[in-house]
Amino acid sequence: MRFENVYFVNGTGYAGKSTLVKALAEKYDGILCGENYHDALLPELDREEFPNLCWSRDLEDWHEFIRRTPEEYEAWITGVTRECETLELRILEELAVPGRPVFADTNICPETLHRISDERHVLIMLADPEISVRRFFEREDREKQFLYRLLLEEPDPEAALANFRECLGRVNSRANYERLLRCGFPVLLRDEGRTPAQTLALAERFFSLGEAEA
Repeated sequence: MRFENVYFVNGTGYAGKSTLVKALAEKYDGILCGENYHDALLPELDREEFPNLCWSRDLEDWHEFIRRTPEEYEAWITGVTRECETLELRILEELAVPGRPVFADTNICPETLHRISDERHVLIMLADPEISVRRFFEREDREKQFLYRLLLEEPDPEAALANFRECLGRVNSRANYERLLRCGFPVLLRDEGRTPAQTLALAERFFSLGEAEA
């Protein structure tokens, strides 16, 4: 299936993806599929079919989450991303009806996006990989602050923080950044001097929306 009226935004953390899709959906009266929109399906997932998503869903002691090795964390993230893609496609098949645009902050990989969409409907947003590691706990995000408190509860908080930052570094690597940079879709790099309104205008140009389309 090809999605003619879905606008996909993929990329790295701290690049502004969630802010952009919200702004686009609001301006164009579109359907918003925001960050982790697949979470709506989590309660009904089968552990056999979605082992990675169900691992965190059914986790009883969250200290296990932060104690994993970087290799274990990277493998889990890879599995989660693959399972999220399956769920997103299920959701989009129901939402993508003619007449109203859909704006998705997506986990769908570039290879799949090339099959289901085109370069006028996909934008890659990238931030320097180090930002995702350095600023992970700076956001007033309930989940991130919860993890931070767990790390501080560990017998050796400094070692626990160092291990978790290494985990983040594995999934926000320069190699992953370069893969997205060269995936064949338009790319928008993070620019601290650019306003959200300017980012929105650039995205509209990439997507040929509004006046840009005319």
